[in-house]
Amino acid sequence: MKAASLIFLIALLAGVLPLQAKKPPVPSPKLPAMSQGVIQAKEVSLVRVNVTGQPFDYFRPWQKKAPFSKRALGAVLPHGHVLVTADLVANQNYVELERAESGEKTAANVVVVDYEANLALLEPTDKKFLEGLQPLELALDTVVGDRLAAWQLESSGTLVVTEGLVTTVGVTMYPADVSEFLTYRLSIPMQYRDNSYTVPLVKGQKLAALLLRFDPRTQVLDAIPAPIIAHFLKDAESAKYQGFPSLGISFFPTRDPELRDYAGQTGKTGGVYITSVEPNLPAAKAGVQLGDIVTAVGEHEIDENGNYVDPLYGKIQFSNLLGAKAYVGDVVPLHVQRGGKPLTLNVKLEHRAAQDYVVPPYNLDEPPAYYVLGGLIFQELSRQYLKEWGGNWQKDAPQDFVYLDRFQSELFPEGHQRVVILSQVLPANSTIGYDDFSYLVVKKVNGKEVKSMSDLAEAVKTPVNGFHVIETHDDPKQLELNATEAAADAEALQRNYGLPAMQRLP
Repeated sequence: MKAASLIFLIALLAGVLPLQAKKPPVPSPKLPAMSQGVIQAKEVSLVRVNVTGQPFDYFRPWQKKAPFSKRALGAVLPHGHVLVTADLVANQNYVELERAESGEKTAANVVVVDYEANLALLEPTDKKFLEGLQPLELALDTVVGDRLAAWQLESSGTLVVTEGLVTTVGVTMYPADVSEFLTYRLSIPMQYRDNSYTVPLVKGQKLAALLLRFDPRTQVLDAIPAPIIAHFLKDAESAKYQGFPSLGISFFPTRDPELRDYAGQTGKTGGVYITSVEPNLPAAKAGVQLGDIVTAVGEHEIDENGNYVDPLYGKIQFSNLLGAKAYVGDVVPLHVQRGGKPLTLNVKLEHRAAQDYVVPPYNLDEPPAYYVLGGLIFQELSRQYLKEWGGNWQKDAPQDFVYLDRFQSELFPEGHQRVVILSQVLPANSTIGYDDFSYLVVKKVNGKEVKSMSDLAEAVKTPVNGFHVIETHDDPKQLELNATEAAADAEALQRNYGLPAMQRLP
C-alpha cells in the first residue's frame, strides 16, 4: 500500500499520472504568410491615434467630467484619410496621429463622424504625414468560415496578429441603440493592448472590418463589416454627409398561422406583420399602414421570419437591404398585402437625425441645455442623460423616463418637441421645502405649455402674481417659487455651486 502511494506521488511530481500516456502537444494553427512571426509597423497601413477629451456631465449640465485619453489604431485609407470608430472621438478636444515605426506625430481633424454606424474619418493636418503607407482596400466578400486577422501594435511598434474565425454574419444593434446593421461575429483569442480601442480586422491584406465590441471571457468579437464601411465612405464623399436611411416601422414574424389569418393573408406564406408605423418617416409617407404584411423589398422576397436570401450571406434580415445596400434618397418598392390584396408602395428613404426624436438617442460633442430657476434645475430628457445611470440604465434610471424614451413614438406621435424635466433641486432660499423633489416631467410653467427649453425660458419671463408656477405630470403636480426670491438667489447659486451661467439654451 505504501509502495503504491509512493509511486503515485513520484508520478504526480513528474507531471503525469500512472497508467496514463502523456498527450502530444496540440499544434497551433498555421497563420498566413502575412502573420508569421513579428511584422514591423512600417510594413502595414496603420497609424496610432491618440485622443484626449472631456465628456459632458448630464447630472451637472453646467460642467464637464474629468478629462480622458484614449489610444487606438487607425486604418489608412485612400485620399489621405484614417478610419476609426466614432466612439473613439466622441467629445474629443484633440486628436493626434502617430507613425508607429518612427513616433512622428501630427494633429488630425474629424472629417465625418456617424455615431449610429460607429464610424469616423480622420484627416491629418500635415498632408504629407501618411506618405509611404499603402492605403488599405476593402474586402467586401467575407462570409462565414473565413479567417480574419486582428491587427494590434506593441509599444515597440511590432505588429501582433491574432486570427479568428467568422462564425456568424447577421444584423445586430450598434452601441448608439438607434439602428441595426450588418455585423460579423468572430471567435478569436485576442488580448487587450493599450491601443485596442479600435482594432482593424484584415483578410488577405485588405480591411474586412473594425472591432465593434469584444467579450474577453467568451472570446467573442463583433465587428463593423466592410460593406457598412463602404457605405459610410461613399456617403462621406458627398458635399453633405447624409447618414444611413431609416424606414420607420416595427414588425413581427408571421410564423403563427393565426396571425396570418387575422391579417387576411392569401396565397404564399411569408413576410412580416407591421406592428407600428412612425409618423413623418419614409414608410408612413409612402402609405404603409399598421397590419400590412411586407412580403418583399424590391426583387427580394421576405420569409415569415423577416429574412431574405442574400447572394453572399444566405438568409439574413431584410433590414440589411436598407442599411448596407440603399442610400438616402433612393426609392425602394415595398410589396405588401393589405387585407389579402397585393399592393406596391414606393418608399423614398430618408435619414432620421438625432435631433428629430422627442427623446434624442444620443447627444455627443455638444453641451446639454439647462435652465436654473431659483434652485430648480431644468433639462431636456435624452438617452444621454439616462445613460448616466450606467450600463444597466434601463433598470436603474427613473422608470418614468425610461418609459418615455422607449415609447416616445406612441406617446408623442406629432413629434417636434422635447420632454422638459425637473432633474434636481439645489438648496436655496427660494426652494426651501422642495429639496426632495426630482425626476419630474414639466407640463406647464406660468400657465404656458412647455415643449422645449426655449418654451420654458420664455414662460419664466411672465410670473403669475409674483410667483413662478411649475405644473408637473406627477406629484406634487404644482410648485410655486417667489419670483423675486428666485432672482435674488441667482448670484449665491452661481458662487456656491460653481455655475458659469444660470442657463444654456439650445
